[in-house]
Amino acid sequence: MPVKQLPETLINQIAAGEVIERPASAVKELVENAIDAGATRIEIATAGGGKSLIRITDNGWGMDAGDLDLAVRRHCTSKISASLDDIRTLGFRGEALPSIGSVAKLTITSRRSGDTQGSQVAVIGGKTAGVRPAPANSGTVVEVRDIFFATPARLKFLKTEKAEAGAITEIVKRMAIAFPKIRFVLSGSDRSTLEFPATGEDHLARMAQVLGVDFRDNAIEIDAMREDVGLSGFVGVPTFHRGNSAHQYAFVNGRPVQDKLILSALRGAYAESIPSGRYPVAVLSITLDPALVDVNVHPAKADVRFRDPGLVRGLIVGAIREALQREGDRAATTGASGMMRAFRPGFSPDSPFQPAPRTPWAAASSPFRPLSQPAHDFAEQVQSRFDALAMPTARADTAIAEPIARSAADDAPRYRLGAARAQLHENYIVAQTEDGLVIVDQHAAHERLVFEAMRKALDNKRLASQVLLIPEIIDLAEEDCDRLMANAAELDRLGLAIERFGPGAVAVRETPAMLGEVDAASLVRDLADEIAEWNTASGLRGKLEYVAATMACHGSVRSGRRLRPEEMNALLREMEATPGSGTCNHGRPTYIELKLSDIERLFGRS
Repeated sequence: MPVKQLPETLINQIAAGEVIERPASAVKELVENAIDAGATRIEIATAGGGKSLIRITDNGWGMDAGDLDLAVRRHCTSKISASLDDIRTLGFRGEALPSIGSVAKLTITSRRSGDTQGSQVAVIGGKTAGVRPAPANSGTVVEVRDIFFATPARLKFLKTEKAEAGAITEIVKRMAIAFPKIRFVLSGSDRSTLEFPATGEDHLARMAQVLGVDFRDNAIEIDAMREDVGLSGFVGVPTFHRGNSAHQYAFVNGRPVQDKLILSALRGAYAESIPSGRYPVAVLSITLDPALVDVNVHPAKADVRFRDPGLVRGLIVGAIREALQREGDRAATTGASGMMRAFRPGFSPDSPFQPAPRTPWAAASSPFRPLSQPAHDFAEQVQSRFDALAMPTARADTAIAEPIARSAADDAPRYRLGAARAQLHENYIVAQTEDGLVIVDQHAAHERLVFEAMRKALDNKRLASQVLLIPEIIDLAEEDCDRLMANAAELDRLGLAIERFGPGAVAVRETPAMLGEVDAASLVRDLADEIAEWNTASGLRGKLEYVAATMACHGSVRSGRRLRPEEMNALLREMEATPGSGTCNHGRPTYIELKLSDIERLFGRS
């Protein structure tokens, strides 16, 4: 069969398959055009979940007749000229409008602010009518009707009107967070009106509009720089989390993205801080030279590729962990509100704000493997710092004499977690603060303290290793061997000693004692894969921290142990001095704070 040139309409419909996947894709492209045109007010109206109607109205610069004629042709754009190395706009491919016009009924009406009359162009199923004069306000109105009418097979794959309307809402939310200086209004016959007034430079105020006022009260600011890459934004305290990742927003040079590297780094930063199956709330903005990031990976422009992904990942993980150490041990305000709801009639224990139920630990059902003897030895080394809390009461008096002097009951106003007043059910410490009270889970709190001591030990010295009687030779691709040897010094510090064994193999001579019996070949191959993808070998440290968390769980003050007031106060003081003490190693809160105003509301005083 001879090669032939495809018709322009068919070419556009093929392109539309990548650019316009659903009505929300069209909204994204059109809103991006409005932002690039300098709009400060953007109104989006939909009907039928965007299937019947999408109308975008903006007050941007507008277009004249010549611009409109070119705008509906493929690869015509005002945003780039000859290079993809300096893209500073949201759009640049020149495919969106012709792609939409090839599968829908598209009408664009626009007027420049200095012109006396506007112009209009229409594209229906890929066929373009000529540009004609039309009355118009300054700016642009883009109307899309009957999307995918020209490609009925695509129409069948769309979801319900409610689902498609929800996808459009998410697109507008992401744009609103990225551009707080712009007023967004989303309305239509298929939804209630959603409005985001402009907040200027107050990015947190815009985030509160989108994510709810609770986010403002539970957010920690991020501001970090590594080499030429900047990271800013806000992340939630570990006890402020959600059931899915829909409340995670990432932006690269102002462009909303859904990049797996960023999401993976976010998960890594919150490891050991939030419960399994829960997700942190975060808004992260990365800024860097456009030449250091490729935004032309996919026509939808939602994916990006960084020239140095390891640097970006390290920046995100490091900045968030530093922020959590600085402020992350405070209790989420939703904990108190959840407690308030629990006192009201009709309270449901299935509320999403309730922590996962705790079950007694049993060896037979535990997901954690039994600890090796070297692991127990390591635990004992770092546990000594907390012997004053774990030892029998008879031996505790001398060891905690100093905390007693600093933790007298009358000193409640001096300390963030106050002074202990009682122990309930031999597990919950009630402490009085200056303006309320806190309730502490003694086992969860001490578990975190022990774990942080172990983590500190990981940072301060080379970990103990066990020498293999016969080195294990592992065959790998030569490039994997090169990557592993480039990270050999860091791996050695963590107790994994490897040497090159020919061009396509490495010899493992020592493994971390903490891990006990370990499948060295599987461990090394996993590390090689991780370095290849992320340019980092953090997976080994993650495994070590996982074991440390398990040891901390079994080496901490148990539920059901009666504590003296001096011991309770010593625990509170250690919590105040330990980063991340607001959650246990499994992500559950270690304490809940209740303000005096909350207590007064319970008794109808306010």
